Amino acid sequence: MSHMKPDSSNSPLSFPLTLKFEEVVYKVRVGEEGWLSCCYGGGQKNVNEKSILNGISGVVSPGEMLAMLGPSGSGKTTLLTALGGRLTGKLSGKITYNGQPFSGSVKRRTGFVTQHDVLYPHLTVTETLVFTALLRLPGSLTKAEKVSQARSVMEQLGLDRVAQSMIGGPLFRGLSGGERKRVSIGLEMLVNPSLLLVDEPTSGLDSTTALRIMRILRGLAVDGGRTVVVTIHQPSNRIYNMFDKLVVLSEGSPIYYGQGSLVLDYFSSIGFSFPVSVNPAELLLDLANGIPPDSEQPDENGVELECRKSVKEKLISAYNKNISNRLKEELLSINDNRNNSNSSVLSNAEKKKKRRKEEWCTNWWEQFTVLLRRGLKERRYDSFNNLRIFQVISVASLGGLLWWHTPQSHIQDRVSLLFFFSVFWGFYPLYNAVFTFPQERSMLIKERSSGMYRLSSYFLARTAGDLPMELGLPTAFVVIIYWMGGLKADPATFVLSLLVVLYSVLVAQSLGLAVGAILMDVKQATTLASVTTLIFLVAGGYYVQQIPSFIVWLKYLSYSYYCYKLLLNVQFDENDRYQCPDGTTCRVADYPAIKSVGFTNVWMDVSIMALMLVGYRLIAYLALRRLSPR
Repeated sequence: MSHMKPDSSNSPLSFPLTLKFEEVVYKVRVGEEGWLSCCYGGGQKNVNEKSILNGISGVVSPGEMLAMLGPSGSGKTTLLTALGGRLTGKLSGKITYNGQPFSGSVKRRTGFVTQHDVLYPHLTVTETLVFTALLRLPGSLTKAEKVSQARSVMEQLGLDRVAQSMIGGPLFRGLSGGERKRVSIGLEMLVNPSLLLVDEPTSGLDSTTALRIMRILRGLAVDGGRTVVVTIHQPSNRIYNMFDKLVVLSEGSPIYYGQGSLVLDYFSSIGFSFPVSVNPAELLLDLANGIPPDSEQPDENGVELECRKSVKEKLISAYNKNISNRLKEELLSINDNRNNSNSSVLSNAEKKKKRRKEEWCTNWWEQFTVLLRRGLKERRYDSFNNLRIFQVISVASLGGLLWWHTPQSHIQDRVSLLFFFSVFWGFYPLYNAVFTFPQERSMLIKERSSGMYRLSSYFLARTAGDLPMELGLPTAFVVIIYWMGGLKADPATFVLSLLVVLYSVLVAQSLGLAVGAILMDVKQATTLASVTTLIFLVAGGYYVQQIPSFIVWLKYLSYSYYCYKLLLNVQFDENDRYQCPDGTTCRVADYPAIKSVGFTNVWMDVSIMALMLVGYRLIAYLALRRLSPR
């Protein structure tokens, strides 16, 4: 890693950005609005508001790096999310970017790196950066220029050595933690951001790797003229000395704002003296937790907790008395002196934002094609992994042996084989599909928050990409078991049977996508899918042939019923005959398992499945719109 070049990432900025935040307050609702309290409690709601951020102010100029320090739960990530324009809810105060509110133009100049690296595990470093460059860089650049920009960022961040390595995930080894973090930073550096927000960049890294990451961020600020804001839990002494400014938080309230070099003098002036040789960050964390410098590690008893509360109140009071007024004057002076030069630029950008064609860096078709290519590269490993192939081929082979060359007279076995088709390929893709959107939720939120693509282009690219991925295995399944099972040896009948099965696969997958998108929780989605499949199985027309009239509507909701009926219509004709147990020939249409389903209204059944196919996917799309970012 010695060849990393953080200083080379100093691409000139055409739009330096000053970030100001004044009296930022954020509250969330806690408690429950239970129906019991509404019905029996006179309509009173058992809901309270909890303050997460309490009047936090500050300013960061181009070329500076601001660090937000505080213990876990102090509000660091919440404040960073608010500064990135990604926080929804009851947010008050004023956050401006060169004196203007958050807008589409600011979003495109902002890079946001989350604490947890959200990356596709099966893509290489080069593929990850190139696909992102094709989506995020403006359409005025050619594809070659976008690829060149991605390679330049890899060189700047020292990722050349691992350019062809897969990112990796929990199931297989890939990049190290530091390399993954540099890839995450590189994804935001592609757009040459004016404002870079990084959440816990050193989390989970060893001290040497953490220092390298922070040196990169420091170079991006100082040499690149960017405005950099980071949250950090407990930096080392060397990392602490890189910060130009600090915001120290305690339970959502500020207890210090200013230069890092002056922090010891400030706290000494209000009665908290520190030894000079100790890492200031450790002492700041103690103070944020209400532990004074001269205190031993306390016990968690009532007296000690009261003492902590007293220390926190003193620190907040001292901040309001000594820092707050001075900070307000500083913010006012910056507002008067710095914003005039950039206000016209932002005003023009705000006007352009109203034009729909400038809401996205690339057009719809380009987004669709890039997302389709990326999806095919990423999901090919999951769709055609050895376990899934073995599972399908083994079931098909075993089924073929059980139904080996079923005679024409054994109509019960032939009908049961067709029902097995409809059941297996009605439920297998359903269970696979319910995982899709819950697993991609974090990636979808992250990329949509960055304005990378429209939801419609993502959804249709996902739908189109699923066709070759999800239809290959059922095709192999039908090819094996159809001929082994001794079904009608006619090419046209085989092709029609295959098309019916593939049609059912798409409908089942659509339902799975809808369930997953609505619930966005794997455990809940699989539970609902289990209940649904059980109902569809029983009401599929094979096990229960005389369903009571008051519940007969259930079978018309089951796509397995329609698939089973279509397969029967393909395989048999109404006038076909088979040998009855008494030696006579009977009409196939009179066989109970077929008679209960019938040979009529075939095209209506096809149309109903088409409505299910479109309807379930439309429901999934509308459910995903809830995740649409600001």
